[in-house]
Amino acid sequence: MAEVYMAGDFRNGTTFEMDGNVFKVVEFQHVKPGKGAAFVRTKLKNVITGAVLEKTFNPSEKFPGAEIEKREMQYLYNDGGLYYFMDNETYEQLPLNAEQIGDGLKFLKENMNVKILSFKGNVFSVEPPMFVELEVTYTEPGFAGNTTTTSGKPATLENGYKLTVPLFVNIGDVVRIDTRTGEYMERV
Repeated sequence: MAEVYMAGDFRNGTTFEMDGNVFKVVEFQHVKPGKGAAFVRTKLKNVITGAVLEKTFNPSEKFPGAEIEKREMQYLYNDGGLYYFMDNETYEQLPLNAEQIGDGLKFLKENMNVKILSFKGNVFSVEPPMFVELEVTYTEPGFAGNTTTTSGKPATLENGYKLTVPLFVNIGDVVRIDTRTGEYMERV
């Protein structure tokens, strides 16, 4: 049985069900005004749609906790609009579309292990590792002269993801990316 949360117990990362949707608490603040009742101000993310909303709650409101299932799977390949993942224990293959994968799509690389997040059997997100290493397949040579205004240059990685890298990065280099921000970390 899923636990029940009172709004007064919300913390960052708490997942709960409300109005038939699953929400994750992104930010919360307990407010105790001089007059009137205390309340909880939150910023919530709908884990299925990705939409973010701000909502205030009475601290005693109760919500059922949402059991989010995380399965470790390996990304195999994509075929047309489907991306195939394999369960590392059962070897069962799971085809997902880009919408189900969400932002994780930008960081996928064949044979990479990822976490598949689902709620009641419906996959809503693919979580790549926190850091991924991808090869630069295209970038301009380091720009000469205009070094005062540019902090980097555009680059395309082996999976098609585009980002800004430092001027010293060249085609063929492997770079480490922080998947939480999508930013360049270092050359490997």
